[in-house]
Amino acid sequence: MIHHVSLGTNNVGRSRAFYDAVLVVLGLRLIKSSEESVDYGVSGVMFSLETPVNGAPASAGNGVHIAFDAGDRSVVDEFYRIALQHGGTDAGPPGLRPTYNPNYYGAFVLDPDGNKIEAVTHNGK
Repeated sequence: MIHHVSLGTNNVGRSRAFYDAVLVVLGLRLIKSSEESVDYGVSGVMFSLETPVNGAPASAGNGVHIAFDAGDRSVVDEFYRIALQHGGTDAGPPGLRPTYNPNYYGAFVLDPDGNKIEAVTHNGK
């Protein structure tokens, strides 16, 4: 079982502005924040953005993405809309992806650091 996931950022303030708006749509809230990191979850940290501890610039991983569970298709749509409004870049608009399964409905965006995130539901609604 995964405890939490962290992605790198080069600007914690910019990441917080983006993720504060986007993650609330998915039911996550800000747990804590510092100059080095911003952490989200429900009751404990599940997802964070942080400056790399080695001091090198953060870079997005090619082929890596984080998928957040969205209860239904309207949440996927809202996630995508809010993400684009707050500096995200389209990486695949909301829609069915039947090659994964008949009810796979997702949307992909790149955050301001280029990290790929997704909201997905398998709920047919």
